[in-house]
Amino acid sequence: MSDRLRVVRVDDHELVRQGVSALLLPEEDSEVVGQAGDGLAGLELVERLRPDLVIADLMLPGLGGLELTRQVVQRSPGTRVVVLSMHAAEPLVLEALDQGASAYVLKDAGIGELLRAIREAARGRRYLSPPLSDKAVSAYLRRRDRAEPLAPSEMLTPRERQVLHLAAEGLPNAAVAKRLGISARTAETHRARVLHKLALRNQTDLVRWAIDRGIIPLKGDGPRPLGE
Repeated sequence: MSDRLRVVRVDDHELVRQGVSALLLPEEDSEVVGQAGDGLAGLELVERLRPDLVIADLMLPGLGGLELTRQVVQRSPGTRVVVLSMHAAEPLVLEALDQGASAYVLKDAGIGELLRAIREAARGRRYLSPPLSDKAVSAYLRRRDRAEPLAPSEMLTPRERQVLHLAAEGLPNAAVAKRLGISARTAETHRARVLHKLALRNQTDLVRWAIDRGIIPLKGDGPRPLGE
């Protein structure tokens, strides 16, 4: 790792992205080397730049923050992930930890807390905002030690997960294919496999499944807890 932490910021609200970047600007030990407004673009940045750290929201278009975290950990093992979210629901926090996040910080936290989370994550340590810490970590450790069977969603391939997120947002096969650089026929095949693996019948079931797990927000409401 270089002397200065190279950070990629992923959030679909430009004002939030710019705000965090401005807060990090005066810090001598970190620099924002890239920004993205959706999960797929964020993953592309990570693969190209190989940053030390990613600061990502959970509710992202294209590829949700949980899936982004999982793929960053898989594709760029040297990159740590700090989730910066407005959602404090314990199931979401536990899922973020399960997917490999090093830190989970609430958006109403102060800059000092975010900087601490960044530095702890850079050192390979876990950090959670104080309201989450003890209870969430204990629950996470119990869950990990039980070695529970894989949930259906964990049996999806990385490409199937990408198709799941885009399809849940209502994109037709042609639009999914264009976003992912694949053929419409291939997108249709992946969608069918997702429905089969998740035991879903149609697009309506797929959208409802995604909303129930916080993958996409319910209009006029916040995301519901993630869980099988």
